[in-house]
Amino acid sequence: MNRFILRLPFLAVLIITLFFTQNNLRSQQFGKLRGFVSDSLSGEVLAFGNAYIEALKIGAYTDENGAFLINKIPAGKNYSVIISYVGYESKTVNALISSNKITVIKVALNPVGFAMQQIEKIGKKIIGKNATDIGLERIDVRKLEILPKGVEADVFRSLQFLPGVRSTGDVSARYYVRGGASNQNLVLLNGITVYNPFHALGLFSIIDPDMINSVEFYKGGFTSEYGGRLSSVLSIVSKDGNKNNFGLKASSSFLSAKALVEGPVPNGSFMITARKNYSNYVLKKFLNDKEAPVEFYDVSYKLNYANPDMLKNGKFVFFGFLSSDMLDEKDPLREEFKWQNNLIGFRWIQFYDTPLFTEVGISTSGFLGEVKPNLSNALERYNKISDLTMHTDATYIFDSKDELAVGANFKLINSELYLENQKGAVSDVSTSSGNFSLYAKYKFLRSENFGIDVGSRINLTGMNKQGGSFFPEPRISFTYRVIPEIALKGAWGIYQQELATISDENEVISLFEPWVITPDYLKPSRAIHYTGGLEFNFWGNTKFTIEGYYKVLQNLPIVNDKKVFSSDPDLVAGSGESYGWEFLYNINYNRISFTSSYSLSWAFTEVDDWVYYPKYDSRNSVNLSLEYNLGGGWTASAVWIYSSGLPFTQLIGFYDKTYFGSFYDEWYLSLDERPFSILGDKNVGRLPDYHRLDLGVSYKFALFAANFSVDASIINVYDRNNIFYFERDTGERVNMLPFLPTATIKMEL
Repeated sequence: MNRFILRLPFLAVLIITLFFTQNNLRSQQFGKLRGFVSDSLSGEVLAFGNAYIEALKIGAYTDENGAFLINKIPAGKNYSVIISYVGYESKTVNALISSNKITVIKVALNPVGFAMQQIEKIGKKIIGKNATDIGLERIDVRKLEILPKGVEADVFRSLQFLPGVRSTGDVSARYYVRGGASNQNLVLLNGITVYNPFHALGLFSIIDPDMINSVEFYKGGFTSEYGGRLSSVLSIVSKDGNKNNFGLKASSSFLSAKALVEGPVPNGSFMITARKNYSNYVLKKFLNDKEAPVEFYDVSYKLNYANPDMLKNGKFVFFGFLSSDMLDEKDPLREEFKWQNNLIGFRWIQFYDTPLFTEVGISTSGFLGEVKPNLSNALERYNKISDLTMHTDATYIFDSKDELAVGANFKLINSELYLENQKGAVSDVSTSSGNFSLYAKYKFLRSENFGIDVGSRINLTGMNKQGGSFFPEPRISFTYRVIPEIALKGAWGIYQQELATISDENEVISLFEPWVITPDYLKPSRAIHYTGGLEFNFWGNTKFTIEGYYKVLQNLPIVNDKKVFSSDPDLVAGSGESYGWEFLYNINYNRISFTSSYSLSWAFTEVDDWVYYPKYDSRNSVNLSLEYNLGGGWTASAVWIYSSGLPFTQLIGFYDKTYFGSFYDEWYLSLDERPFSILGDKNVGRLPDYHRLDLGVSYKFALFAANFSVDASIINVYDRNNIFYFERDTGERVNMLPFLPTATIKMEL
């Protein structure tokens, strides 16, 4: 099986080449242009930039590898190609197109200086007229440094500014997309699954923005190359490292210190990053002035090798990541928390002398979470999950601009779980499973005003069971440009998820959400997405979109609140649905960038014929963001957020419950009566509305041989008392972030 998977790209090359030989013979009078776009200073690839041949009014955008391909160019002529990328000076290069050949160009763009008043956006409107990209957001990592930030820049927290994405409060970076639970979000780092991507009790993500090259976020309707989750996909690709010079970046915030080292190696480059917290004082602001003895760190490394004599237009990538968190009170009467993530992966990326691109990879990813009670009354919990994944993908681009993509993925998963609930029932489960999936999709892009992506995944799940089970996941997305300024978009798809987390809806802060393979007595979770929308581009620097969605969720694994004995099932099957509307308006004019969004949404969950609102259901949400380039290296920003109240389970009373001491404490002399809370119907109550204003300013300057960046922010400028929850044992009100100034300084050599 493994040998077959590794041979798939070679088989794909042979089959596709033979099948389309006749098509190529008919295209003798045409040629092709392939380009690789990079940063002139570092050699980093520039993903999602534009290439445009003005004489022919045709173009393409670069993929995550900085590569583009323009097909069916009349041969025998020399063409001027405009290469552009936001934040870089556009460049025009000449390319002589030969008949029935691929002409290759490599273009390095110069980044604009700190004092530039305006950022060029040439070609942004022209490219992607028929792109099937409904629900897709591409995050500009550089904007994370400009926007106001709680302590330091964070990719996950930036997602919460997008319409359709919810958070349950300032204290958590967990996000919920279009009515789906947080465990339904797939997070990929260089194509590798990250199971628990959070630091410091979930306050921040484990992924340092300094290491990121590109970010793609699918809010729903994602296409067939992605699988294993029901709601969303966050795909992050890290930088390769400076191919031209050795460099060092170091920065410090109120919370942590971090560094990045990069530089060239023979026929390649490397990058190493490290981050470690050194103070927990600022965390008290997130936790109602309570001490938070959190210790965390993360380390990543990446090595790229591309020897043109050995591997023409190809490269090898070796990547690794490790993170660790620990909450240790140094008090034997308090429990201890530990989390760890570790990822290792290898990828072979190859471009051929035909319009074919392949990728082969092997990786392993693991997560370990543990709660040690020590001498406290806490319950012991332990969770470990690990996987071994092999994948191969191939994409062929036709002369008509249509694309064919096929791929295979094989994954082995092992999980261990030990936990005890409040009723004393114990779950002790160790299990393993396998998943083999194939996908194929065809993108019809030959029409300038119409594009459609049709495909499907076919999954063989539960390979540890006899025979396993096949499940198809058909998907379709399209774009139809009614007139050049208006596009109609839509998507539909079926999705399946074999993994789940055990999370208690009654927990205000979920500190421990263990991963498990869906047990034999439940079917894997499934979802159906229906999405439609309109996009308006009446001026070159404005964009207005409307999207509506409806999502059906089936076989959701829900914690069994009625479990009393260890033999009772841990999970029961539930269902859900969500629907809503999202509005987004964006304008970029000279130095100013303004974005506004509004969401109107509903979400429901049903278990045992009981329907309730999940804890992340919020009816109305508004986000306003303003950025202003002051010139001279100065940038100012402001963000205002509003959302209607989240549901919560009301406290309706107390009774005195008797607790017995242990035998060694002479239990008959240590009877203890303490108030025990009585809860009402689940999530019937609603918290007050939430809103706050954040301000930020950034200054970049050069001093001697180094570049510096200073970012200062004020969170919750008017000190709004946004309620987080009420303590159930004392009734005390706990608020979210108060007025909070933060700052970060960064140095780059």
